[in-house]
Amino acid sequence: MNFIKPLILYILTSFILFMSCNQKNSQQKLIIFHAGSLSVPFKLIAKEFEKENPNVKVMLEADGSRKCARKITDLDKKCDVMASADYTVINELLIPEYAKWNIKFASNEMTIVYHEGSNYSEEINTNNWYEILLKDDVAFGRSDPNSDPCGYRAVLTCKLAEQYYGITGLADKFSSKDRNYIRPKETDLLALLESNSIDYIFLYRSVAQQHRLKFLTLPDSINLKLQALKDHYANASIEITGKKPGEIITKTGAPMVYGITIPNNAPNPKLAEKFIKFVLEKEKGMSIIEEKGQASLIPSTSETYNNIPETLKIFAKKID
Repeated sequence: MNFIKPLILYILTSFILFMSCNQKNSQQKLIIFHAGSLSVPFKLIAKEFEKENPNVKVMLEADGSRKCARKITDLDKKCDVMASADYTVINELLIPEYAKWNIKFASNEMTIVYHEGSNYSEEINTNNWYEILLKDDVAFGRSDPNSDPCGYRAVLTCKLAEQYYGITGLADKFSSKDRNYIRPKETDLLALLESNSIDYIFLYRSVAQQHRLKFLTLPDSINLKLQALKDHYANASIEITGKKPGEIITKTGAPMVYGITIPNNAPNPKLAEKFIKFVLEKEKGMSIIEEKGQASLIPSTSETYNNIPETLKIFAKKID
């Protein structure tokens, strides 16, 4: 008789494990490629989405936005949703062969991020930041322009700063300094900052706020923040790799606008629509995005409005 209780316990445990494994196997997987700067809000959004949809497991994969696009175009990796820190990445690298539409959904701005241990952290301001970053005993990091929008936006910021402060050759000095601290995406640089390997980062304001880091707010004329200054930002440009191997395209300065789409070969397109709807709804995902430091641009005009799924057209506007 002494073996009955252990036997019952064994059976119950086996049943619970079986049901748990069965539930996991029955879950739908939703694969999201997204910009590194969306890591914090998307992690929270995924958690809330899974609460409403317990049969879904959201698989998040962060990288530089251009690298995310390359995974789709060059490596033939499948994902259900692609969210880019620059909506033009979707337009230039994915549409029309790999995606049919694009919704602009959030903004950001460039800042100089640091911490209390950074050299000259008590002296840096909007009038001398470029002098401090170019000092021999200061190291700064930025991301790769060919992999990540934050990388080419850092270069554009430096070129606009050259014009704003009237210092010839300033952008070239930034370009040639500390090249060993260039990383694939902007969030890769946080570990270097925390370990005191570098003193400063060209980084988005939202990421600085999310990680509770100190940051220097830059003048609107150079921070790529305002739609009203889009013609001014266009005075700066940078050449980066294009859609085809060996192709070079010119990126012109522009206000920061994030974009989101569903690739043509998405494994679960209907579920992807449901997720994007959750992301863009003001009381759901968008409230998290705004809380984490980014302003909503919903609804925004879309050059691809006619191709947007009917359930998502409420988040975009047709261009007149």
